[in-house]
Amino acid sequence: MSKHYNVVVIGAGTGGIMTAAQIKNQKRDASIAIIDPAETHYYQPAWTLVGAGAYDYNKTGRPMSSVIPKGCDWVKDAVTTIDADNSKVNTANSGELSYDVLVAAPGIQIDVDGIPGLKEGLEAGVVCSNYTDPKKTWELVQKFKGGNAVFTQPTTPIKCGGAPQKIMYLADDHWAKTGVKSDTNVIFATPGSVIFGVPDFAKTLTKVLQRKNIHFKPFYAISKIDVANKEVHFTNAKPGENDCVVNEGNGLSERTEGDSAYVIPFDLLHLAPPQSAPDFIKNSPLSNGTPGGWIDVDINTLQHNKYPNVFAVGDAAALPTAKTGAAIRKQAPVVAGNVVAMLNSNKITDAQYEGYSSCPLVTGYGKMVLAEFKYNNVRDSDPFLSKFVDTTKENYSMWILKKFGLPYMYWNRMMKGKM
Repeated sequence: MSKHYNVVVIGAGTGGIMTAAQIKNQKRDASIAIIDPAETHYYQPAWTLVGAGAYDYNKTGRPMSSVIPKGCDWVKDAVTTIDADNSKVNTANSGELSYDVLVAAPGIQIDVDGIPGLKEGLEAGVVCSNYTDPKKTWELVQKFKGGNAVFTQPTTPIKCGGAPQKIMYLADDHWAKTGVKSDTNVIFATPGSVIFGVPDFAKTLTKVLQRKNIHFKPFYAISKIDVANKEVHFTNAKPGENDCVVNEGNGLSERTEGDSAYVIPFDLLHLAPPQSAPDFIKNSPLSNGTPGGWIDVDINTLQHNKYPNVFAVGDAAALPTAKTGAAIRKQAPVVAGNVVAMLNSNKITDAQYEGYSSCPLVTGYGKMVLAEFKYNNVRDSDPFLSKFVDTTKENYSMWILKKFGLPYMYWNRMMKGKM
């Protein structure tokens, strides 16, 4: 059985819902199907705060039916294959859907099998991750009584690249308040070379690391987790750049193995798991040979480079910028406008996405740095907001924005296609 729509949207996450709502707002008569099997829609940016006991997990989710834009059909199913040459999408149980225009917003998949020992560590409760279960993170943070607290991330792209350090700052704050900090070594191990890619914000975060006495370990690429011995193994992400970082008597009981491997024992390990494009995207013509299997689109118009009636929005798009909800907020209007233009006149608009993304970097309870940037790690702070607040510095007002303002904006504006 086949059914035709003007627009088929793959994914009912932030990108899919926001874009569908904006298309519907601009072209009321457009027939739109949104394909997603999930029963619940989550506001995932709040999971950082959940992991630190500063937000109610139950308030981060709402029934999927409540966010599907009025007038759109929700196909509660999973996409199996995409036949872009014939403008068709196949689903597991609902048959075939054909389209005039396709919006691919499938999000990003988490691969807990991507690092040896990760799945076992999560199941055993010795490893935690805000990406999979922020409630468990908060449980382990509260139970922690000292030792090595290691926070790290994989070499793959991840959604919200700043999240692994946000929970670290909050946990450190909690341990300082509960008297555990004096018996704790907080370690941030990253495969990257710097704490943050945009210099103006990196300066502030470096000061935060120094103030909190956090051990910063650049070029540390996690390779495996030894669950039984509670040790995390790393390889040197850039040999020659990170020599002699393990010193005798450093208090971490860290050791080297061979010329470019390091082992750190841990009492708490928080990890952002490896992530990738969904398998059905990797295996589809939409990936078009891109490294990692991401959707091959023009980085400014978000139109597919091979299929002009296909657009991508969100984490699965092959874009050289951070994968965040803030990025989607700027991508969705470009995609929605182009989709409507394609339906009306078979051509796209002059609108351009310049790579804007934002990372609300919570540096402690009541403190936040709002890092806004665009392609090539160029700072792109909001000019109006910057008149009142230096967003490169830690601010209480930005904490209020994170905890209250952004969730309100998300549910009442973004999900309604109003911004």
